[in-house]
Amino acid sequence: MQDSADDRSRPAPSLLTIATVATAAPMGASVYQERIAERAAQALGDGWGVRRAVFRSMSSSLPGNRRLPFGAVTAASLAIRRQLGRMLFSGETVTHRMNLELPPAPDGDVITIHDVVAWRFPDESPPVAAAAEEARRADAVICVSEFSANEAVELLGIRDPYVVHNGIDDAFFDAAPLAEAERAALRLPERFVLHAGGASSRKNLPALAEAWPLVHRNHPDLTLVLSGPPHPRRTALFDGMPGTQLLGRVADGLVPGLVAGAAAVVVPSLYEGFGLPVLEAMAANVPVVAARTSSLPEVAGVAAVLVEPTGAGIAEGLLAVTGDDSAVTALVAAGRARAAGFTWDASARNHARVWRSVG
Repeated sequence: MQDSADDRSRPAPSLLTIATVATAAPMGASVYQERIAERAAQALGDGWGVRRAVFRSMSSSLPGNRRLPFGAVTAASLAIRRQLGRMLFSGETVTHRMNLELPPAPDGDVITIHDVVAWRFPDESPPVAAAAEEARRADAVICVSEFSANEAVELLGIRDPYVVHNGIDDAFFDAAPLAEAERAALRLPERFVLHAGGASSRKNLPALAEAWPLVHRNHPDLTLVLSGPPHPRRTALFDGMPGTQLLGRVADGLVPGLVAGAAAVVVPSLYEGFGLPVLEAMAANVPVVAARTSSLPEVAGVAAVLVEPTGAGIAEGLLAVTGDDSAVTALVAAGRARAAGFTWDASARNHARVWRSVG
């Protein structure tokens, strides 16, 4: 049976494939992937289909629907990776590779660059050998901040990247502190300053370790709580330091309440591509002390105490936000208002504009 004239005139539907890598230890980039993927279809609207391609290693038991020998793929030449990409993504209208380990799609190749730490910091995971050249050849590059976009242009030679800010999970907005039983299970102190995240060199934990005794001397009732996957650098710096607690990795569902219960959140990083913990704390009505570096001023605006990334600077900021000061109340209100402007729905809509531009 032949198609009707109306059917023949209707444009063929476009297809978006969101390609990601399964991980056992999801971090900020994983949150980004899931939040954008779950909103993609609605953001694109009628005429588009959306599917997920979740890659895992050949022996991995993680959830996924495709497998790759990642060791060989990430070490492969540009030509081999392009050939593999043609096999994996043949027929897709637009492919958004959210992990640079994945080979490039032959057409409609979109990538996200959160930061360039792989190229800038030797203690981070090394970059995929072909990734910079593939990024220069991509049909569209999305960066999560103006800072990251400038870094991608200057260091990788990207031309005209799109800047699309991240959003914040709804659970952080006006979150309630953890219930007493949850606090007891984590052995949380009554009053604490929270640092959450990794422990690589760019996180600037030595400066925080230098700052904390100065803060604790003035506020002996405060404890510095450090959450994140176990790391020898964090342990060496803080294990046994008075007034500190190593919390380890906290279940995702408990994180909003953990943040909301803090007297302050500190982000002393030398380098962040976006700095999601800043906005999560603001959404939870918690004052923030952040280093005046990289993307952090762009994200925080005037709604955080921005400091030099030194022990003295961090200590001064923390003392300012943990005292009884009406200015702290105003800072918290400004932070909550600023956080409201960063939503995953808005981020997905801006992603959709990029997808349509190459579809």
